[in-house]
Amino acid sequence: MAKINILTKETINKIAAGEVVERPSSIVKELLENAIDAGANAITVEIKDGGISLIRITDNGAGIDKDDIKNAFLRHATSKIKTVEDLVSASTLGFRGEALSSIAAVTKLECVSKTRNLLEGTRYVIEGGKEIECETVGAPNGTTFIVKDLFFNTPVRRKFLKTAATETSYITSIVEKMALSHPEISFRYISNNQNKFHTSGNNNLKDVIYMLFGRDVAKNLYEVNCINGELKLSGFIGKPILYKGNKNSMIYFINGRYIKNPSINKAILDAYKNFLMQHNFPFCVLHFEIPTNSIDVNVHPTKMEVKFENQEEVFNFFKDNIESVLKNKELIHDISLDDVSNDLIKDNLSSVESDDLNEIFVIKEEIKENKDNKPGLIPELPNFNKKNDSKEKSLKYAEPFETEREKIENDIINIVSESDTDIDLRTENKENQDLKNSEQINLFKDKFLSETAIKKHRIIGEIFETYWLVQFEDNLYIIDQHAAHEKVLYEKYLKDFENKNIKSQILNPPIIVSLSDLQRNILERFLDELKNFGYEIEDFGGKEVALRSIPYDLYSLNPKELLINLIDSFDEDLNKLDSEIIKDKIASMSCKAAVKGHDRLSFEEAKTLIDKLLTLDNPYNCPHGRPTIISMSKYEIEKKFKRIV
Repeated sequence: MAKINILTKETINKIAAGEVVERPSSIVKELLENAIDAGANAITVEIKDGGISLIRITDNGAGIDKDDIKNAFLRHATSKIKTVEDLVSASTLGFRGEALSSIAAVTKLECVSKTRNLLEGTRYVIEGGKEIECETVGAPNGTTFIVKDLFFNTPVRRKFLKTAATETSYITSIVEKMALSHPEISFRYISNNQNKFHTSGNNNLKDVIYMLFGRDVAKNLYEVNCINGELKLSGFIGKPILYKGNKNSMIYFINGRYIKNPSINKAILDAYKNFLMQHNFPFCVLHFEIPTNSIDVNVHPTKMEVKFENQEEVFNFFKDNIESVLKNKELIHDISLDDVSNDLIKDNLSSVESDDLNEIFVIKEEIKENKDNKPGLIPELPNFNKKNDSKEKSLKYAEPFETEREKIENDIINIVSESDTDIDLRTENKENQDLKNSEQINLFKDKFLSETAIKKHRIIGEIFETYWLVQFEDNLYIIDQHAAHEKVLYEKYLKDFENKNIKSQILNPPIIVSLSDLQRNILERFLDELKNFGYEIEDFGGKEVALRSIPYDLYSLNPKELLINLIDSFDEDLNKLDSEIIKDKIASMSCKAAVKGHDRLSFEEAKTLIDKLLTLDNPYNCPHGRPTIISMSKYEIEKKFKRIV
C-alpha cells in the first residue's frame, strides 16, 4: 500500500479552489455577489480574452476596512454569518467565506478598496495564495478587483478551459442574470474594450429586459404580480409567440438569487402547456420571494440549486398564477407584414453572394462620405444592426458571412456613433415611447374574444379552403378551421369527460377487432378508463374483441383504427392514467376528429364553428400548441399600401 501523505496548505487551497473556481465566469459570479452584498448601486465588469487574461470588477459599495482586507482572503472568513444558525436566515448571496481565498489561490489578484469613513484606501496584491504587497493608496469609495492569468499555477486546469468566445458567453450570461436580478443596480459590461451593455439602475425590470433582449421581446410581455401569504411572485412572462427552442430563456430568481429548479421548470411549462407547441419553451423573467427559513440554498457549491420546505406549495403557486395571467389575456398573434420581410431576409441571406457583400461595402463608403460632407447628419441605413434588437434576430443571418458582417456592422456603428450620440438616445427614447403607446392603445381596444364581439364580427371570406377571414373593428383575423375545430372538440370532450357526461354512439352490428397479446393485455388493464372515454368493448373470444359503442363525436372516424391507435399509445409499463395522460389522449382524438385543411365548410358551418371558438376560455391554441387565430391591423395594411407614411 502506498504511503499516506499529509497535503500541504498550498495543495489543499488549490484543490479547494477547484470547487469554487471552475472557469472565469465562476470568478465573475462570486465577485459580483460580493459587490451586491456590499450595497453597491453601480458595478462595472470588464473582461479580456473571455476573462482568462483579465477580469476587472469595480463597485461603489461599502468597501473593505484596511484592518480586514487580509482576513478577507483567508478560507472561511466572511462578514455575512457567524454561526451555523445564521445559515437558516442568510439573506446575502454569499456566506461561505470561500470565494476570495479560492480565487487568490489560482490567479494573480489585486484588490483596491476604500470605506466611506476613511480618506485613503488599501491596495492588496496576492498571487497564487501568497501575499505580494499591501499599501495605502488614494481610491474612490468601494472596491475594485483585478484578476489576471487564471490557473497560471495549475496549467492542467487551464488546458480544460474553452475558447475565449465560449468563456465570454458564459460570463455574459452571468452578468445579464445579475442585471435582471437587481434592476435597481446599474451594470456596465465591457468585453475586449467594447461596451456590451449599460443598464440604468432605475429599478425598472422591463427596461433591463429591453436593454438585454431588445424591443421585440419587451413589447410581447405580460406582467406578473401576485402575493399569497408569505409567497410573492413578480416580473414578466412572454406571450406564447416568444417561444424558444430550449429552457435557457426561463429565468427566475429566488430571493434575488438565480436558481435552476426542476420543479419550478415543470410548473412554468405546465402553465404554458395549452399555449405552446411541443418542444417549445416560454420566455420569462420572474422574481420569487419566500421566507429564508423555508428554503435551503446550501445544497450545492455553486448555490444554484435549492430545496424547499414545501415543494408542492411552491409548484402550485408558480403554475396557478402564471396560468391565470395567460388565461386572462387575449393571446391572438398579431402578424406584422414586416414579419414576412424578415423571413425573406432570413431565407435570402443564407445564399448571399459576393456581389451582395460588395454592395454592403459600398454602403459603408457612402456613409463615410456623408459623414465627411455633412457632419451631424446620418443617412438612412439599411437595418443591418438595429440598436438593442433581439438576440434571436442575429441567428437569422447566414453563418458563413458572420465574421465579415460583424466587422461591417461594427464599422457602421462606429461611424454613426462618432457623428452624434444624441441621435441614438432620441431613437431609443422614440422606440420606448412607441412601445408604451402601443401598450396604451391595447388597454382601450374591445376584445375580439367576448360575447359582445360575436355580434359585431363579420366573416368576409375563406382562403385556400382552410382559413376563414373575419373583420372586427380595425383588425383582420385569420382562423385556421382545423385548429379551431380541434380546440372546440377538445374543450367539449374534456368537459364532458370531467363531468362523466360523454355520449356514446352504438355500433350495430358491433365491429370485431383482432388484437395482439400485448394489445389485449393493455386493453384489459385500461378497460374502465376506455369506458369513461365513451367506449363499450366486450370479449369476443380468442384474440378478438367486439367494439359495441364509441364516443359520439368520433363517429365519423374509422372506429377500428382509432381503438388500435389508442391502445398502442398507452405505455405498457403504465398502470394508471393521470390527468395529463388523459388530456393528451383527448387531444389526440380531437385532432383526428376535427375537419382538415381543404375540407369544405359552408358559411353557416364556419360561423357556428367560429362562434363556438370565441366563447372558449382558451381559444388561442389547439391542444398541440398551434395558434388557432392570428390578426393583422388596419394600420399595418395601410402602411404597406403607403396610405400612412
